[in-house]
Amino acid sequence: MIVLWSGVFFGTLVATNTEKHSLTYIYTAFSKPVKLPGIHEFTAMGLLDNRMIDYYDSTVQKKIPKQKWMEEQLQQEYWDKGTQSRQSKQQWFKVNIDILINRMRQTTNETHVLQWMHGCTAKEDENGNLTFVRGVDKYNYDGDDFLSFDDGHQVWVAAADEAVLTKRKWDDVTALKDYTKGYLEKECMEWMKKFLEYSKSQLGNASRPDVFVFATRAKEKTNAVLTCLATGFDTKDIILNIKRNSRILTADDGVKSSRVRPNEDNTFQRRDYVEFLRTDSASYSCEVVHQASNMRVVKAWDNRLPPLEEMSIVLYVLPLVLVLVLAVLVAGVLIFLQKRGKLNFKRPSPSINGSSDSSSKGSSNGSSNGSSDSTPNSSEPLMNGSSNGSSNGSSNDSTAVPLNGKYFLKCFFKDPLQRKPYFCVYF
Repeated sequence: MIVLWSGVFFGTLVATNTEKHSLTYIYTAFSKPVKLPGIHEFTAMGLLDNRMIDYYDSTVQKKIPKQKWMEEQLQQEYWDKGTQSRQSKQQWFKVNIDILINRMRQTTNETHVLQWMHGCTAKEDENGNLTFVRGVDKYNYDGDDFLSFDDGHQVWVAAADEAVLTKRKWDDVTALKDYTKGYLEKECMEWMKKFLEYSKSQLGNASRPDVFVFATRAKEKTNAVLTCLATGFDTKDIILNIKRNSRILTADDGVKSSRVRPNEDNTFQRRDYVEFLRTDSASYSCEVVHQASNMRVVKAWDNRLPPLEEMSIVLYVLPLVLVLVLAVLVAGVLIFLQKRGKLNFKRPSPSINGSSDSSSKGSSNGSSNGSSDSTPNSSEPLMNGSSNGSSNGSSNDSTAVPLNGKYFLKCFFKDPLQRKPYFCVYF
């Protein structure tokens, strides 16, 4: 089984801050259904600043919003067209997986996976203007880099020997290279700008972060570790400070940070910590500033130190010892009372008819009204994955334009005026 997601293929996703933004789309397709919970034959999602904004899978086969502002700001027509686009992508992926399996002489008994990520990164100045930084358009097959687009030189780069054939084929399609570059540098940027504007409408209702300050044991017995945890905030633009007597501590003071990380409920968290002497009598506090929504939370440490290791062992063992001693005393008293004849245990006499109201041996005809001998059949939902698996060829015609403006199928009109015939580019 192939481990999916960010570890290898999606390591290129940027860590955002107040100056950088990213819009990325990620697609994952398996060669056959994977019978694991939460894993679908095909999935697609959009991420703004690494936060999911839309989602599609081959089971539901519908593009849905993952942020409230996406649902509120975009009309139903956007989601309907998005659903059609994702369904077409699903078929395009299925054709290409079959091509790669044959090219690499692999068996269909094994599960193979093809992934695609494309998007753009921008820098925002103090006036809110976005400037294109870079674009990414890359493919991954069975966990390894396969093919990527060099936006600067406008060529495809093969990361594997089996990708050379695809590289040569796609380099010969000028329309594909032009459209890929145009999408990354212009269309992607336009959508990013819209989405950022839409998301700002939610900032006024941003969730107030929960802040926790606590101390834990350090490796050195004379020290303790003070941790400041902020969690549950909606946007990643956050400042977290650990203060000692109102002075902000920095990395020079030994402060370390987990940086902003996602929670399961689409919010974020950040954890900073610093080691200090247990004998330190200074006042420590945690300050969280959420600039986008003008929120500021300050929470002081309650000066509670964790018990030393020896003390913690005593605290764990002592209750067990007390329970054992109490159990021995109770057992001893019971034995003493029984020997003195103070306790008399008698077995209950058997029932005359041999039945009990709390149990049943079944009816005489051997049937029950509340059960059935047969269980209903269950079946998994069928995937719409049929395709002819063929390509209409390729062309060097530089005047070709995207079919209906759709890049997802990599299909282009040879004659833009007549809008027919068209060709599709596969691996």
